[in-house]
Amino acid sequence: LRPPIPVPQTLTSPLPSSHSYRGLTLVLTFLSYTSYHLSRKPISIVKSQLHPNCSALGPNPHNDSNSSTWCSWAPFDGGNYKELFGALDNAFLVAYAIGMFISGIFGERLPLRYYLSGGMVLSGLFTALFGLGYFWDIHALWYFIVVQVCNGLVQTTGWPAVVACVGNWFGKGKRGLIMGIWNSHTSVGNILGSLIAGAWVSSAWGLSFIVPGIIIATVGIICFFFLVEYPEDVDCNPPLHHVMTTSEKDPEAVTSNEAPLSLSGQSSVDHSNSPKEPAEEPEAISFLEALRIPGVVEFSLCLLFAKLVSYTFLYWLPLYIVNVAHFGAKEAGDLSTLFDVGGILGGIFAGLISDYTGGRATTCCVMLVVAAPMLFLYNHVGQNGIGTSIAMLIICGALVNGPYALITTAVSADLGTHESLKGNAKALSTVTAIIDGTGSIGAALGPLLAGLISPTGWNNVFYMLIAADVLACLLLARVVVKEARGWCGYMARQRGYVVT
Repeated sequence: LRPPIPVPQTLTSPLPSSHSYRGLTLVLTFLSYTSYHLSRKPISIVKSQLHPNCSALGPNPHNDSNSSTWCSWAPFDGGNYKELFGALDNAFLVAYAIGMFISGIFGERLPLRYYLSGGMVLSGLFTALFGLGYFWDIHALWYFIVVQVCNGLVQTTGWPAVVACVGNWFGKGKRGLIMGIWNSHTSVGNILGSLIAGAWVSSAWGLSFIVPGIIIATVGIICFFFLVEYPEDVDCNPPLHHVMTTSEKDPEAVTSNEAPLSLSGQSSVDHSNSPKEPAEEPEAISFLEALRIPGVVEFSLCLLFAKLVSYTFLYWLPLYIVNVAHFGAKEAGDLSTLFDVGGILGGIFAGLISDYTGGRATTCCVMLVVAAPMLFLYNHVGQNGIGTSIAMLIICGALVNGPYALITTAVSADLGTHESLKGNAKALSTVTAIIDGTGSIGAALGPLLAGLISPTGWNNVFYMLIAADVLACLLLARVVVKEARGWCGYMARQRGYVVT
């Protein structure tokens, strides 16, 4: 027998396992979508500065006739400022909703790393352009509307890409809990966006947009260099600095037994040392084929109303606190972050319960039912003391954002890898885009309706939000009944009965 050939030390050095890359994917996609929401939040903080209560600042130093709005930023210094704010929100959200249906199609056909990184850099550019309106002394409404529309379109690159990446790396075992924790990026981004925007809102509100724009563009560049889209794109044998792309894969590569399982239960990577035949990639499914997946329509329509409520709070809560509790712009922005703290807890709780029970729809429905009376209570007693306000904001945030988080993450990933697709992972991006795109229609309607209804009184805005929660719950009734029948059948089998 020949002695073993010595192997160079560089080839025997410790190499990252698939778990390392899995963790890296979670961290990078978390940071990516955190930065997306971080860049969306400043508009809600800056609203109260674009049309503040000028009389509280003292006499008008300009000595002109328009003494009540001398400190406002034109064109938001008129009596129709709430409608103009609603138009700004709607410009972004309508563009986002329309672009989302298209984004999933592109996301399936383009490298996710390029698609995500390019979208983040462009999002940073348009976010910064809004803030530059302050330094360039721009007072034309069309400028801010155009920037919002462009930003809404490019921000659609984010959600289908990050969900597809995470769905590629994680199976269904504890997907609800994992993605519930991971989905806290939405609330973390909102909190950071509020704090960053609040730091400059009273001094130079343009920086409230420029700094988040720089942050999201920087994270996009980091993702371009380090994000790994698929487990099969990783060979644990090359040097650490080399991450292989699909076109560079070695046909004789041997991967670890830690590779995620496919729907059939077999490893998604071939463990043989023999050369692999080039596998035929499944074709991306069409829009109509994705709609035919059981549950897609129901959860999409439910998300429309759930997201309507969530985004109304996202864009109008600081202004509501300023008007009702009479706090300053920075204090209202800081207090509004508690709603997102509740959102983090609600997303984790919803994922954990739905994993344990197997009832995604039932978990959403129960939280939506409880959310309706809590919204009513917050509007009527939520401002009776700072302690009450904090508690009510956290509870409402958990109940409102829990179903929203569960549907956009675990449910989307479950339906995108449904057994009817026979292992075709190409559907994940399209299904995610359909569900979140439909939800984005509600996200566009909520702030628009709030802008139109709020002049008649904030009570009417909350009645609209409660009605939306009830409708979201009703739209899941058929899926809830199906889950209940499954539980009854399981309990009957446990007792030894045969269910026909």
